Amino acid sequence: MKYFFLSDGWIVGRVWGVGGLWTDAGWRRQPDIQKLNLCLWDQKEKMWLYRVEDAVLMVEVKPTAPADNTDPAKNIGSVVLTRLIDADQVIDRLGAISTNFQIGNPQPM
Repeated sequence: MKYFFLSDGWIVGRVWGVGGLWTDAGWRRQPDIQKLNLCLWDQKEKMWLYRVEDAVLMVEVKPTAPADNTDPAKNIGSVVLTRLIDADQVIDRLGAISTNFQIGNPQPM
């Protein structure tokens, strides 16, 4: 399994596997991506832990709210996560002294 943290207000978009862009027709199913009931607070930002299957190589994430065109620094359309982490890295992150985490009920994806 692989993992990544995703901030509140962001959703998963496209997904890439070993054969390129993930398609339901090619794989005959959707990728296994689960929002877990564990989050951490990083500089006043709530970040949920997601688990993905090993076949997933990259994940595109994007904000759910429309971009604010008045501030170009906040105008992010999407981001592709290329460095998914393993369970040991998750434990290291949760065990960091500066990290506050909580167990809660995630909102549905």
